Amino acid sequence: MQISEKYNPQETEQKWYNYWLENKYFHSEPNEKPPYTVVIPPPNVTGILHMGHMLNNTIQDVLVRRARMQGFNACWVPGTDHASIATEAKVVAKLKSEGINKSDITREEFLKHAWDWTDKYGGTILEQLKKLGCSCDWDRTRFTLEDKMSQQVIKSFVDLYNKGLIYRGYRMVNWDPEAKTNISDEEVIFKEQNGKLYFLKYKIEGTEEFLSVATTRPETIFGDTAVCINPNDERYAHLKGKNVIVPIVNRIVPIIEDEYVDIEFGTGALKITPAHDINDYEIGQKHNLPMIDVLDDDGNLNEQGLHYAGKNRFDVRKQIAKELEENDLLLKAEDYVNKVGTSERTGAVIEPKVSVQWFLKMSDIAKPALDVVMDDEVKFYPEKFKNTYKHWMDNIRDWNISRQLWWGQQIPAFYYGDGENDFVVAEDKYQALVVLEEQKGIIAQLEDLRQDEDALDTWFSSWLWPMSVFDGLLDPDNKDINYYYPTSDLVTGPDIIFFWVARMIMAGLEFKGEVPFKNVYFTGIVRDKQRRKMSKQLGNSPDPLDLISQYGADGVRVGSLLSSAAGNDLLFDEDLMVQGRNFMTKIWNAFRLTQNWIKEDKPLIASDIQAIEWFENQLNKSIAEINDQFDKFRISDALHLIQKLVKDDFCGWYLEAIKPNYGEGISKEVYDQTIVFFEELMKLLHPFMPFLSEELWQLISERKPEEALVIAQQKKAEGFNEEIIKNFETAEEIISGIRNYRQTKGISPREAVEVYTNATNFENEAVVKKLASISEIHFNEKTDKPSFTFLVGSTEVSIPLSEKLDLEEEKKKTEEEVKYLKGFLISVDKKLSNEKFVANAKPEVVEVERKKQKDAQDKIAILEEKLKTL
Repeated sequence: MQISEKYNPQETEQKWYNYWLENKYFHSEPNEKPPYTVVIPPPNVTGILHMGHMLNNTIQDVLVRRARMQGFNACWVPGTDHASIATEAKVVAKLKSEGINKSDITREEFLKHAWDWTDKYGGTILEQLKKLGCSCDWDRTRFTLEDKMSQQVIKSFVDLYNKGLIYRGYRMVNWDPEAKTNISDEEVIFKEQNGKLYFLKYKIEGTEEFLSVATTRPETIFGDTAVCINPNDERYAHLKGKNVIVPIVNRIVPIIEDEYVDIEFGTGALKITPAHDINDYEIGQKHNLPMIDVLDDDGNLNEQGLHYAGKNRFDVRKQIAKELEENDLLLKAEDYVNKVGTSERTGAVIEPKVSVQWFLKMSDIAKPALDVVMDDEVKFYPEKFKNTYKHWMDNIRDWNISRQLWWGQQIPAFYYGDGENDFVVAEDKYQALVVLEEQKGIIAQLEDLRQDEDALDTWFSSWLWPMSVFDGLLDPDNKDINYYYPTSDLVTGPDIIFFWVARMIMAGLEFKGEVPFKNVYFTGIVRDKQRRKMSKQLGNSPDPLDLISQYGADGVRVGSLLSSAAGNDLLFDEDLMVQGRNFMTKIWNAFRLTQNWIKEDKPLIASDIQAIEWFENQLNKSIAEINDQFDKFRISDALHLIQKLVKDDFCGWYLEAIKPNYGEGISKEVYDQTIVFFEELMKLLHPFMPFLSEELWQLISERKPEEALVIAQQKKAEGFNEEIIKNFETAEEIISGIRNYRQTKGISPREAVEVYTNATNFENEAVVKKLASISEIHFNEKTDKPSFTFLVGSTEVSIPLSEKLDLEEEKKKTEEEVKYLKGFLISVDKKLSNEKFVANAKPEVVEVERKKQKDAQDKIAILEEKLKTL
């Protein structure tokens, strides 16, 4: 069979991906096989493939392809998330570029633009995942804002509201002035920023005395409603019960007392602005202080800001500092570094703001979700993330689920009057009329109702994902949900452990009474060599599609996984992709080598028999070890084992051992067995390198569609003889020692050597003689000739030095080696004669030192013997 000299990923990848799709190998329907279900962490609908996606989806694909080859009915459900804030921001920006303001159009008009945007750009990332080789069931692709998905979100809201778990409340929220919506605590990223700490003078009413109060946000003084001191602070005991005058505003506010104030921090006096700080809000509630909101939704001061009304909050900060100074109301300003909350999505500085929002009570549903993780009903890999999870669940707050956006599921609350509680919750307006009559005794018309303007938080749809993709909330007893749920494994990043993982567990227990998945594998974050997270903003992230075109999808997959231990960050290095590509080349060349052999009907020789027996045992041992690594979700380690088996054991030793001599043919029986081994290796490789392995599988022989590698079954782990493997490892060491002699002495591999040894025989003698090019082995015999000698365990191997060698030079080198070893031995002896070390060190550490001592002594003895002969 003639195959091309080089493997061409560009030609191969599209060919086999199309073939897999045409034959529907990725499609799953419930059947008699055990299910293996994975739901994709849905990427943003407007997103494009980045390095994090590449790593995450490669791992998912490895797990899914392997399950398929182990007899499971594998179902990998793909889909995208409507990503309310991110997508709405893009649509708003697009409209702005066309001269259209969101505020000038209706919700319906805006949603039409948003759907147009989604139809145009949405799904790009899913097409890119195909380039990576992802074996998703594309017939099952879902979108969190499609009709059936939205119905399930609304249904869950109504259900939770009726259970008393959802409520509407006036609370402090994190306001994003750029996206013009509130966001959850988990979406706030704290960043260090350089700023100023301003010390303001608050005059005591009716006196010339003043209180010094420090703040980083002087623009919020317009909302001050008190100044707070610690009741135990003796410095301010004389001010208890008095009032102060807020600078510039000239509002008279009380001095209140609360132990919340840290006497040691700042001046020990706090300005209290209940509408613009979460801690001030709590104090304000406790002391019944009024709330004065001084900012509008854009982050500008409103009419409460007096002459600063309409101006940006940061501009006001600079201007008000100047005004305070001019009026002798600023004591001083110092440089100050503090952590400022910013929006994860827009990067805008967050403003705490009091607002009427919808909340989900978390404490009741969090407890069972914590228990199932702590009891390992849901297992985390690595386990260290259980502590992170527990800490968050123990300190959980109610979830603010409403967003001031239009792109998303609209909150199903319908208002019929002007009162704060004049609303009912129902799945649609028609249901709302029924509920209104049943619950309130009010008969109304459709036009009397207006729906809440807010949309639900994106995570409120994706927390249902493992159930909603199978329509489990619409039709709770359908065949798909009954068969595929709970899903098997979830692969995700630790950065969304609270946003998504915890909430899915809560939702699964709440709506199905079952956990949504059995295992969670947390990938690391992909970072550059400087340990910076890869991002578009930093420009430090390569385009995965460029890498695929350069190194092939299989090379990129392998390169990504070579250094990707669970939960540990992956330091991206393009050299890893080169390693991946080189591995592909190695396998391709190994197959080409076998195809160039001439097959003959002739009996097996001893070296063939020994090599086949060893490799069969080595293969079975490796399969057991690979399975063990997969059971522990050590996918990178499993890949390293496969790489060693293919590259070192099969290519490096087995093929060399059976390779026919130049001009000779190979036994057909050996060739056939070699192809059987090669096929088993392709099955093990396929989850990691699907394209190359399928190409080679199809080149080995003509296959019918039902014989494609993608659905072939991997070899089950069988018993193996450890002694056969150990004996072959000894043979490898002997061969390597002789090859090392040739290399260091410049002796040609073709020049046969004779060997003397204290051993009575060599296991795998035929392999040793062939691969080390030995003319004769003198067992149990010493030589008086000048020799190169080395040890393999207690076996001494001596090769008489070639006559071409410079004996004086050899003597000099040997003396230097003896000198080095004696120096090394002194340091080891010193350590072992130290009673303290021997008594306190671990036994295994002491044992290592004793082995070093014995090895050094043995080597010195051999070299001194060699010097005598020289």
